[in-house]
Amino acid sequence: MNYRKEFVKGIIRENPTLVGLLGMCPTLAVTTGAFNGIGMGLSTTFVLICSNVVISLLRKVIPEQVKLPCYIVIIASFVTLIQFLVHGFVPSLYTSLGAFLELITVNCIILGRAEMFASKHNVLASALDGAGMGLGFTLALFLMGTIREILGSGTWLGLEIPGMAGHTITLFIMPAGGFLVLGFVIAVVCALAQKKPPKKLGCAACPNAAACHAKQEEV
Repeated sequence: MNYRKEFVKGIIRENPTLVGLLGMCPTLAVTTGAFNGIGMGLSTTFVLICSNVVISLLRKVIPEQVKLPCYIVIIASFVTLIQFLVHGFVPSLYTSLGAFLELITVNCIILGRAEMFASKHNVLASALDGAGMGLGFTLALFLMGTIREILGSGTWLGLEIPGMAGHTITLFIMPAGGFLVLGFVIAVVCALAQKKPPKKLGCAACPNAAACHAKQEEV
């Protein structure tokens, strides 16, 4: 197994937000500022790495019939831990993120990596997968938060930008602005990754078709 490849794939080529279009709720809700984006991204990365490691360790112990509830319990435990840490050390960030910090428990990125990767691979590969996907998610949120904060508030990380006062566009800190920025960022990332839309729809065009077919045969 190429461990370097497992780590870097989540940054651009398989970025969970900009390519997989997962985790859209926190992506659009908390990226009105760059600091919020970093906070949510790093919190999710912590949960991703820890849950991937534990699920990989227990992958041969957890019964197939109850694996999803077990995954959620494991993930929720680490979410609770990161909540306490953020609340204790960065209370302003805890207030800004609000309920979205708790909703990391059901973030489809974390559940997806648990099911598709951690439950099938060793601990090191699972940890690197979680770190790579978390880094890609963090970079996506930070980039969106930076663009929206600069154009919508005239600040960056809370610091005023000279010359931006009175020249901001309120649209960018509104939900519509989030969708607009997300669309442009996705377009740029797809161009950099030279990713083209599938010529035909259906299972044949899905990158996970082989794994899905193999699982159906096992059943």
